[in-house]
Amino acid sequence: KDYPSDNLHQPLDIDVSQPVWKVETEILSEIPDIVAMVNINMIHISPWSTCLGLIAGAGRILSSGDILYLYGPYKQGNKHTALSNADFDSYLREQNPEWGVRNLEDVVEVASNHNLILEKTYQMPANNLSVVFKHT
Repeated sequence: KDYPSDNLHQPLDIDVSQPVWKVETEILSEIPDIVAMVNINMIHISPWSTCLGLIAGAGRILSSGDILYLYGPYKQGNKHTALSNADFDSYLREQNPEWGVRNLEDVVEVASNHNLILEKTYQMPANNLSVVFKHT
Protein backbone atom coordinates (compact mmCIF):
# COMPACT_ATOMS: atom_id res chain seq x y z
CA LYS A 1 0.00 0.00 0.00
CA ASP A 2 1.57 3.29 -1.12
CA TYR A 3 -0.87 5.70 0.47
CA PRO A 4 -1.42 6.55 4.12
CA SER A 5 -5.01 5.71 4.93
CA ASP A 6 -7.90 3.37 4.22
CA ASN A 7 -10.16 6.37 3.56
CA LEU A 8 -7.80 8.00 1.03
CA HIS A 9 -7.58 6.77 -2.53
CA GLN A 10 -4.14 6.50 -4.02
CA PRO A 11 -3.16 9.52 -6.12
CA LEU A 12 -4.60 9.54 -9.63
CA ASP A 13 -2.73 10.59 -12.74
CA ILE A 14 -5.15 12.98 -14.45
CA ASP A 15 -4.53 14.81 -17.71
CA VAL A 16 -6.49 17.97 -16.95
CA SER A 17 -5.97 19.21 -20.52
CA GLN A 18 -8.49 16.65 -21.78
CA PRO A 19 -12.16 17.67 -22.01
CA VAL A 20 -13.19 14.39 -20.34
CA TRP A 21 -10.79 12.75 -17.93
CA LYS A 22 -9.97 9.05 -18.06
CA VAL A 23 -10.86 8.96 -14.36
CA GLU A 24 -14.41 10.01 -15.26
CA THR A 25 -14.93 7.18 -17.72
CA GLU A 26 -12.87 4.36 -16.21
CA ILE A 27 -12.17 4.88 -12.53
CA LEU A 28 -15.08 6.72 -10.92
CA SER A 29 -17.18 3.56 -10.78
CA GLU A 30 -14.45 1.97 -8.60
CA ILE A 31 -14.35 4.89 -6.16
CA PRO A 32 -17.51 4.80 -4.05
CA ASP A 33 -17.56 8.30 -2.64
CA ILE A 34 -15.29 11.12 -3.73
CA VAL A 35 -15.65 13.99 -1.28
CA ALA A 36 -12.52 15.98 -2.10
CA MET A 37 -9.87 16.61 -4.71
CA VAL A 38 -6.36 17.77 -3.80
CA ASN A 39 -4.01 19.56 -6.17
CA ILE A 40 -0.60 20.71 -4.98
CA ASN A 41 1.87 22.96 -6.80
CA MET A 42 0.50 22.55 -10.32
CA ILE A 43 -1.27 25.62 -11.62
CA HIS A 44 1.76 27.90 -11.45
CA ILE A 45 4.09 25.46 -13.22
CA SER A 46 1.81 24.75 -16.18
CA PRO A 47 -0.21 26.78 -18.70
CA TRP A 48 -3.31 28.64 -17.50
CA SER A 49 -5.36 26.16 -19.53
CA THR A 50 -4.46 23.43 -17.02
CA CYS A 51 -5.99 25.48 -14.22
CA LEU A 52 -9.12 25.88 -16.33
CA GLY A 53 -9.21 22.13 -17.01
CA LEU A 54 -8.62 21.21 -13.38
CA ILE A 55 -11.43 23.42 -12.15
CA ALA A 56 -13.85 22.33 -14.89
CA GLY A 57 -13.17 18.68 -14.08
CA ALA A 58 -13.58 19.25 -10.35
CA GLY A 59 -16.89 20.92 -11.10
CA ARG A 60 -17.99 17.81 -13.00
CA ILE A 61 -16.76 15.21 -10.51
CA LEU A 62 -17.47 16.78 -7.14
CA SER A 63 -20.95 16.95 -5.62
CA SER A 64 -22.58 19.53 -3.41
CA GLY A 65 -20.55 20.08 -0.25
CA ASP A 66 -17.41 18.41 -1.62
CA ILE A 67 -14.04 20.16 -1.46
CA LEU A 68 -11.40 21.18 -3.99
CA TYR A 69 -8.13 21.93 -2.20
CA LEU A 70 -5.36 23.83 -3.99
CA TYR A 71 -1.90 24.59 -2.62
CA GLY A 72 0.79 26.84 -3.99
CA PRO A 73 1.94 30.42 -4.47
CA TYR A 74 -0.62 33.04 -5.51
CA LYS A 75 -0.79 36.73 -6.23
CA GLN A 76 -3.56 38.60 -4.44
CA GLY A 77 -5.04 41.68 -6.04
CA ASN A 78 -2.60 41.14 -8.94
CA LYS A 79 0.30 41.70 -6.51
CA HIS A 80 2.85 39.23 -5.26
CA THR A 81 2.56 38.54 -1.56
CA ALA A 82 6.34 38.30 -1.12
CA LEU A 83 9.49 39.24 -3.01
CA SER A 84 10.43 35.56 -3.17
CA ASN A 85 7.17 34.83 -5.04
CA ALA A 86 7.92 37.63 -7.52
CA ASP A 87 11.38 36.16 -8.12
CA PHE A 88 9.88 32.68 -8.47
CA ASP A 89 7.29 34.01 -10.94
CA SER A 90 10.05 35.55 -13.07
CA TYR A 91 11.99 32.29 -12.98
CA LEU A 92 8.93 30.29 -14.05
CA ARG A 93 8.13 32.65 -16.93
CA GLU A 94 11.75 32.37 -18.13
CA GLN A 95 11.29 28.59 -18.27
CA ASN A 96 7.98 28.87 -20.11
CA PRO A 97 6.03 32.09 -20.78
CA GLU A 98 2.75 30.21 -20.13
CA TRP A 99 3.79 29.40 -16.56
CA GLY A 100 3.62 31.74 -13.60
CA VAL A 101 2.19 32.55 -10.20
CA ARG A 102 -1.57 32.99 -10.67
CA ASN A 103 -3.79 35.72 -9.34
CA LEU A 104 -6.04 34.18 -6.70
CA GLU A 105 -9.02 36.29 -7.75
CA ASP A 106 -8.78 34.89 -11.29
CA VAL A 107 -8.80 31.33 -9.96
CA VAL A 108 -11.78 32.15 -7.71
CA GLU A 109 -13.69 33.62 -10.66
CA VAL A 110 -13.09 30.55 -12.83
CA ALA A 111 -14.08 28.26 -9.95
CA SER A 112 -17.36 30.12 -9.42
CA ASN A 113 -18.27 29.34 -13.05
CA HIS A 114 -18.07 25.64 -12.15
CA ASN A 115 -20.10 25.72 -8.92
CA LEU A 116 -16.99 25.95 -6.74
CA ILE A 117 -17.13 28.75 -4.19
CA LEU A 118 -14.14 29.95 -2.20
CA GLU A 119 -14.58 28.64 1.34
CA LYS A 120 -11.31 29.73 2.97
CA THR A 121 -7.65 30.51 2.38
CA TYR A 122 -4.86 29.66 4.80
CA GLN A 123 -1.41 31.23 4.91
CA MET A 124 1.20 28.50 4.68
CA PRO A 125 5.00 28.35 4.95
CA ALA A 126 7.16 29.66 2.11
CA ASN A 127 4.55 32.31 1.19
CA ASN A 128 2.12 29.73 -0.19
CA LEU A 129 -1.62 29.46 0.32
CA SER A 130 -3.99 26.61 0.96
CA VAL A 131 -7.13 27.48 -0.98
CA VAL A 132 -10.33 25.60 -0.18
CA PHE A 133 -13.33 25.62 -2.52
CA LYS A 134 -16.69 24.03 -1.76
CA HIS A 135 -18.96 22.67 -4.48
CA THR A 136 -22.46 24.15 -4.32
